[in-house]
Amino acid sequence: MEQERLDKLLAGSGHFTRSEAKALILAGAVTVDGVPVRRPETKVSRAARVMAGGQEIDTAEFVYYMLNKPAGTICATEDGAYPAVTSLLPRHLQARGLFPVGRLDADVTGLVILTDDGAFAHRVTAPRSEIEKVYEIVTDLPLDLSDAARLAAGVTMPDGTAYRPAVLAITADDPCRGTVTVTEGKFHEVKNLISACGKRVMAMRRVSIGGLKLDDNLQIGEYKRMEKEEAFAVFI
Repeated sequence: MEQERLDKLLAGSGHFTRSEAKALILAGAVTVDGVPVRRPETKVSRAARVMAGGQEIDTAEFVYYMLNKPAGTICATEDGAYPAVTSLLPRHLQARGLFPVGRLDADVTGLVILTDDGAFAHRVTAPRSEIEKVYEIVTDLPLDLSDAARLAAGVTMPDGTAYRPAVLAITADDPCRGTVTVTEGKFHEVKNLISACGKRVMAMRRVSIGGLKLDDNLQIGEYKRMEKEEAFAVFI
């Protein structure tokens, strides 16, 4: 496995600046696999166990987090009207530069992936990937089979925006509830699809992206670290 400078690995974790990392190393406050290291330029494998100031440091090249997005937040790094979803993360993860993969409207809740892996994010959001995204919806009026047929045929809006075929599954005991599965993720896509059926989305939650499903144990506003294998389930 490729090795990198110890001070660079510590700074890359988001916990320290480069100068802070160097100072800790020189002070003997950093160990690698239990052995104190006092030279900032020491090359270290990312697989090594690194401790700094008594805490274990995540030195992975990229990290992946699942967030259960609350309403009133936006999938962007900054916005004057709403706080960014990244504001829910601790300081060291914000400093590391995590960003949301794709977007959800401010009023939409549910599954968001946060990462610093740009290649992964691009692959997830690229239209050619055609990754299925599933949304639970609540509508103002009952949904019916004609709505499902309309979405399955593809929808073109009055302004010319065309949407690929989507799947509408209506909840058996409540026709004002259902799920919509899309493969594009265009701006306001689900809301526009339901609008084309003469109904309005009152509430919406994303529950899956490809093979990655929102953890039922994750409460609104909570997040969890994912191993790379779990995050890459989106491509299954």
